[in-house]
Amino acid sequence: MQLSNLISGKNELAEEAWVALRECTPVVLGVVPFGITCGIMGLTAKMSGVETISMSVIVFAGASQFIGITMLGAGITGWGIIILTTLLVNLRHLIMGSSLAPYMIKLPFPLQALLAFLLTDEAYALTFSRIHRAKYSVLYQLTVGTVLYLVWVLSTVAGVVLGGYISDPLTWGLDFAMPATFLVLLIPLLADRISLIVFVAAAGVSVVAALYLPGKWYIIIACLTASLIGVLLEGASEHA
Repeated sequence: MQLSNLISGKNELAEEAWVALRECTPVVLGVVPFGITCGIMGLTAKMSGVETISMSVIVFAGASQFIGITMLGAGITGWGIIILTTLLVNLRHLIMGSSLAPYMIKLPFPLQALLAFLLTDEAYALTFSRIHRAKYSVLYQLTVGTVLYLVWVLSTVAGVVLGGYISDPLTWGLDFAMPATFLVLLIPLLADRISLIVFVAAAGVSVVAALYLPGKWYIIIACLTASLIGVLLEGASEHA
């Protein structure tokens, strides 16, 4: 009986890892050109290949890396202003982390820290979609995060190596794979009136904010607006 349970458990883990690999493949296609671009940008900003690759290994945050490299290339060397700027850009991680906290809170702290480091927009979208369709799986989130991390680092290496031969890898059009994947993950979640209202409101606010606000503030504002409207509508529904 114990042997049977052990085999069943291993099969379940293998299946979860396979599902994670299969579902993150479309996202990986969109990560590659951005990683290569990051490598090329680092060289353009007069960073060494080792410095550029080390940034991807240690930081692992696409938008923050792009901004950091741009600031360094512009001659801004004050670490305080660079750290503050990248912190503001990544404030959305507070919202994503809070969303996953109920599932991660019981995990060992080292594992929580690792999953937090590997948390990206793509990893969050895939993990949350998996929760909605089945259940929360530590192995699923860890597999997705690890794959995206390795692809990002290797793509940066490719950008550094091929920097003299590729001018702009984003012209390949593969970057469309990420927003397309996000839409595919989002659509099944719009299953009721409240979800549709929240979606439309968040989309409208994000577009308007993107037109009039600098940087990535439109993401934060859209998230807060969607959360507020969702809470109000859920509360009204329960009261009714």
